[in-house]
Amino acid sequence: MRENYIYGKNPVIEALKAGKDIDKIYVLKSMKDNRIFSLAKEAGIVITRTDEKKLESMAGTKNHQGVVAMITDFTYASIDEILADAKAKGEDPFVIILDQVEDTHNLGAIIRTAVCAGAHGLVIPKRRSATINQTVYKTSAGAVEYMKVAKVTNIGQCLDQLKDQGLWIYGADMNGEESYYDANMTGPIGLVIGGEDKGITDFIGKKCDVLVKIPMTEKISSLNASASAAILIYDIIRQRAKKI
Repeated sequence: MRENYIYGKNPVIEALKAGKDIDKIYVLKSMKDNRIFSLAKEAGIVITRTDEKKLESMAGTKNHQGVVAMITDFTYASIDEILADAKAKGEDPFVIILDQVEDTHNLGAIIRTAVCAGAHGLVIPKRRSATINQTVYKTSAGAVEYMKVAKVTNIGQCLDQLKDQGLWIYGADMNGEESYYDANMTGPIGLVIGGEDKGITDFIGKKCDVLVKIPMTEKISSLNASASAAILIYDIIRQRAKKI
């Protein structure tokens, strides 16, 4: 996996407007809010303030105009490619969908679990989501190289597409209708995991066929995204094994 940098105010603005896969933007500490800040906020891209030396090192020149954007070279898959992989293996599709999971460590941990469990693919939104970068690569212990990851514009439309292909969509929600171990999570499945702070958004929750919860004690109200994903992913594998 290779990291590339683009620098200069106009090139970075144009990259943001074009929806290019930008992992992070570095700006000079003294830079005032401008269009780059507003476009980055809209796209859910993190901006980090740093010094002149760091910017010059990344850009390889002093003519960086106080801004450098980091782009990670990673080839994303399509939903069709994920489903085709399941078909080629003669298996019911098992797709994990992340709804605004923004922590790269959580993303990496989820990918590692998904690969170990034999999931066929993972879906992330283009906006307000962690993307594949070096942190994800390290956290997943390189597992990202073995996982098909699709980046989609609209998670709701993605769920509709998966339903059209016969998948039953389960969402992890602390207010779910039933505990995960009581739910019949066999057959073609899409599993939705929500973001770190708010969980699954209301709109996506309504798109799910079933909302399942992980019972908790009164002392702690929720698990983080990667822990929740690991519990549900492996219970799906357990249930599938019992059906064989």
